[in-house]
Amino acid sequence: MRSDRLWWTGVGCALLAAALTFLVVARWGPVVSYDEQLARHLHASAVSRPGVTAATRVLSDWAWDPWSMRGLAALACCWLWRRGERGRALRIGVATAVAAAVQRGLKELVGRERPVWPDPVDSAQYAAYPSGHAMTATVVCGLLLWLLPRRAPGTAGNRLARTAWALAAVSVAGVGFTRLYLGVHWLSDVVGGWLLGVALVALVIRFPGSGGPARAASGCVPVGADRR
Repeated sequence: MRSDRLWWTGVGCALLAAALTFLVVARWGPVVSYDEQLARHLHASAVSRPGVTAATRVLSDWAWDPWSMRGLAALACCWLWRRGERGRALRIGVATAVAAAVQRGLKELVGRERPVWPDPVDSAQYAAYPSGHAMTATVVCGLLLWLLPRRAPGTAGNRLARTAWALAAVSVAGVGFTRLYLGVHWLSDVVGGWLLGVALVALVIRFPGSGGPARAASGCVPVGADRR
């Protein structure tokens, strides 16, 4: 069943995130080595391409900034509330707040230093692991996709859904790349944020009572829901 697959995907991502967190805390050689190698390569590219770097900063600091993503989640909550789907609105609001608390708490607990450069192209606050940008984008985009109804193939709604999935994929992957390119995160920080984000989204969607009255009345089924 689709709901079971979603649940086990979330469990798998949570376990992988726990394992990665352990390796980061233990400073496991292969993880540290690859993190540093990729960081040096991308930083050299960022320094030598100021135009690309400037565009990357706009995407990272404005378009895909965590507060921009939380703003989208807030708009979705307001829209759902007006439609009478208050349970779903509260679920998205709480999940977004939990994502912020989890990533801040892990940053404090792990205390990993960010990359340090003699010629930085950007700066960031707080500790490195996990990436708050990556986790927030994953959670918000995943929850917004959850709101999409499933329709018959070939309909305008189906094409809109494919477009939304493409935009979400670009946003989640893109924000991870920008944080690496700007030299403010290690690769494992970004991967950890992605894994934690997927785990949280799966938990929210799989939790009982995820449907809403307006969605049920329209005959549409939210993405990830069981169609039995």
